[in-house]
Amino acid sequence: MHGICNLAIIPLRAEASDKSEIVSQVLFGEHFEVLEQYGPWAKIKLHYDQYEGWVDVKQFQVVSKNDYLQLCEDAVVLNADLIEYVTSGNNILMPVPLGASLSFLNHTDINTTDFVFEGMRTSGVKAKHEMINTAFMYLNAPYLWGGKTPFGIDCSGFTQMVYKLNGYKLLRDASQQATQGEPLSFIEESEPGDLAFFDNEEGNIIHVGIIMKDNYIIHASGKVRIDRLDHLGIYNAETNRHTHKLRVIKKII
Repeated sequence: MHGICNLAIIPLRAEASDKSEIVSQVLFGEHFEVLEQYGPWAKIKLHYDQYEGWVDVKQFQVVSKNDYLQLCEDAVVLNADLIEYVTSGNNILMPVPLGASLSFLNHTDINTTDFVFEGMRTSGVKAKHEMINTAFMYLNAPYLWGGKTPFGIDCSGFTQMVYKLNGYKLLRDASQQATQGEPLSFIEESEPGDLAFFDNEEGNIIHVGIIMKDNYIIHASGKVRIDRLDHLGIYNAETNRHTHKLRVIKKII
């Protein structure tokens, strides 16, 4: 079985329960494979990053395998504004967040609700320097474990969505993203748009942010914020201390 998210945002959970931890979110228009079903729950694998989790079967639309494969071949087209709306044939207005996928709207056999989107779209690969402008769109978004939108986002959801909106693919979790790209030896070698990764006392990657010019970093910690970056890690001028220990800097593009 295959499906597509036809609601604004749905939670992707670790287990088949409303009480289970939200590990990520599925945004409007994202398509996926259904791996198994357990009562009113479906375990899915997202096409974009192969991330797995459980969703409520009432919160998505089933599509055929052929339709799913067609969506996999389509160019990625995303909502480029903080929030826009789709209207349906029965005059329902529904908000869709920044980064929502719009490709399926071109397929009348999949777009069964006759959704129409008239807002700003983005697609294709952008110049690397555009990355920071996109990151600013999430500034002050509250931290939310598993979040992927300006209304709540976690550190790796933030980096993944900023890269996605600029035409580049990152995996979902910080530890997964740390396996991508080319490591740099010094902060001085980095460019705006490169990623900095941070670890805990056990050496596990637990945080990621996007490097800006002049030794600043934008990252999601409490909220999406801008702090200083040095060879020790992230320095918070408000608390006068380092909050995250630098592990590695990666050049993805």
